[in-house]
Amino acid sequence: MATEIRVPTLGESVSEATVGTWFKKVGDAIKADEPLVELETDKVTIEVPAPAAGTLSEIVAQAGETVGLGALLGQIAEGAGAAAAAPAAAEKKPEPVAAAPAAAARPATAAAPQTSTSMPPAPAAAKLIAENSLSADQIDGSGKRGQVLKGDVLAAVAKGISAPAAAEPAQVQARAPAPAEDAAREERVKMTRLRQTIARRLKDAQNTAAMLTTYNEVDMSAVMSLRSKYKDIFEKKHGVKLGFMGFFTKAVTHALKELPAVNAEIDGTEIIYKNFCHVGVAVGTDKGLVVPVVRDADQMSIAEIEKEIGRLGKAARDGALSMADMQGGTFTISNGGVYGSLMSSPILNAPQSGILGMHKIQDRPVAIGGQVVIRPMMYLALSYDHRIVDGKEAVTFLVRVKESLEDPERLVLDL
Repeated sequence: MATEIRVPTLGESVSEATVGTWFKKVGDAIKADEPLVELETDKVTIEVPAPAAGTLSEIVAQAGETVGLGALLGQIAEGAGAAAAAPAAAEKKPEPVAAAPAAAARPATAAAPQTSTSMPPAPAAAKLIAENSLSADQIDGSGKRGQVLKGDVLAAVAKGISAPAAAEPAQVQARAPAPAEDAAREERVKMTRLRQTIARRLKDAQNTAAMLTTYNEVDMSAVMSLRSKYKDIFEKKHGVKLGFMGFFTKAVTHALKELPAVNAEIDGTEIIYKNFCHVGVAVGTDKGLVVPVVRDADQMSIAEIEKEIGRLGKAARDGALSMADMQGGTFTISNGGVYGSLMSSPILNAPQSGILGMHKIQDRPVAIGGQVVIRPMMYLALSYDHRIVDGKEAVTFLVRVKESLEDPERLVLDL
């Protein structure tokens, strides 16, 4: 008896995924709970474990295909005997050649306009049609009753079918054809679902929010001195290194309590004030930027924050973040300084109304008490939604963060 491998529940608001890498091939023996295939959603990449032990007898959904919740990915046959049957099943694949006459006959029926069908495009096809700014009327469907399938859209795109005239304004920024001598040296790679989502969300944030950025700088001498003095003791006691993110996260939560508008979001004509601080920490991975969330950071100690950030950072780099790790953030911190950024203007992580950008710590001459001294300085940047947050609130928020970092005892005394 065969055991089906199906798409698991992917998390809140996630209804489909793209099949990534299959870790096993047809005929391979597998163990229960062994990772079988990687699914990429628009938020995280997850591994689907084997629901039972046996032999992988069939792969239904190939790499690159879009699948919905509960969709069949493949099947597992019981026992080792299935391994012998698997190659035979694989050998049957050339059979579509025998069906070629039927396929060849299709153009005759295609002469009748397929666009008159009452069948809507398949979900995966509809998504591709929207992404390419096409119309279903432009594509001949090969499904039952002329339904447009995903393969039909891909074939149409490959043939160079362009968007209808009404959609031409969306093509204003289309890439101009490259010179022939350059085209041969180019490589075209399809964006991953995660990268597409990052691109769409960042652009949506720019189009929706009245985004503005305010800047300040902080003298990191006190934090660096405190860190240097206690880092060894801290690591021995808590089993985690004392970094800067614990101080920054704690400073942010103090400022958010004083200025709740920076911790709010707009829903239609209403403002939702969050009486908790779920701080997102932007993490760069080889697949793109993800923002895992430190939940209730305002109720955590610096040691607890450092432990949670360490866990989330490792999970992000290993591709092991869960949906729960990614949801519910009310404010975000982005540390471009780890890559050497001296100054930048971060883009809001919608629907949040604030994001703090940290940057490189650099020795600079500053005037203190009428004297020019060298201090380790860092630029801070707060991007905020001006629809909710007034300039005075934004500046005050950044000043409060600066004060907490330049006098970290304030964090301990909750001042």
